[in-house]
Amino acid sequence: MTTWMRPLHATRRQLLLGTIAVMAALAGTSATAQAVLRVTAIPDEAPTELARKFAPLGQYLEAQLGMKVEWTPVTDYAAAVETLVNRKVDLAWFGGFTFVQANARSGGKVIPLVQREEDAKFRSVFITEANSGIKQLADLKGRTLSFGSASSTSGHLMPRHFLLDVGLNPEADLKRIAFSGAHDATIAAVASGKVDAGALNISVWEKFVADKKVDTGQVKVFFTTPPYYDYNWSVHADMPAELREKLRKAFLTLDPANPAHKEILALQRATRFLPTSPENYNGIRAAAESAGLLK
Repeated sequence: MTTWMRPLHATRRQLLLGTIAVMAALAGTSATAQAVLRVTAIPDEAPTELARKFAPLGQYLEAQLGMKVEWTPVTDYAAAVETLVNRKVDLAWFGGFTFVQANARSGGKVIPLVQREEDAKFRSVFITEANSGIKQLADLKGRTLSFGSASSTSGHLMPRHFLLDVGLNPEADLKRIAFSGAHDATIAAVASGKVDAGALNISVWEKFVADKKVDTGQVKVFFTTPPYYDYNWSVHADMPAELREKLRKAFLTLDPANPAHKEILALQRATRFLPTSPENYNGIRAAAESAGLLK
């Protein structure tokens, strides 16, 4: 062996050892990251309410998965989409429209895991001040209306879809439209007289009524939409299959006959969770494309 070859072999050994060290470090980083399940949700209600609703579910998932669960709030619907698409979180609570957006943005790699039983027949409500004279969707012509977030299924996309169905173009036929950003904010806008009417998620409306947070003598529902598919818990397709199945099983195991589970389900406004699939949201995708809202 010539002397000029010895340094080359030494260099190769150093490179090999360096490569092994880097791979080990990366494996360690991956294992550390996988020890925490990062969860987010579209901010369709006040941040404090979202955190309150998630806390018992997060504790339950920690026990079921044997790993830490970390709540990761986001500022808006678009941020919820981007965080899962870019794998900055592992699990996201989406509306039907935000799921469709995330699925499209990721090239089909964001997939719905489970949905509430209620999400197979979800509805929106249109509300107005009791003495406004608004009794049907056609009466909104020339009036002011608040949607929720622009990316909300139940607070914008589907209400817009049903307005178009009766021949009302929100931008052309209404005096003004606004976006409150969240369902509870829409109720507040109508109750305070900032707008003549509002469109929102039926479950938030029913919760406000049950909790006596809204005076139904002052604010009333004047139209309830036909049913459609809506919310789901989604994951990225790159999540390890074993973890994905553990997550799915954890949601499907929630039993209203179990007092601890009943509290979790009540906070999620769910009777129970069911498996779901991308095909369930084809109607939402079609509505978004028809309204020119899917980019």
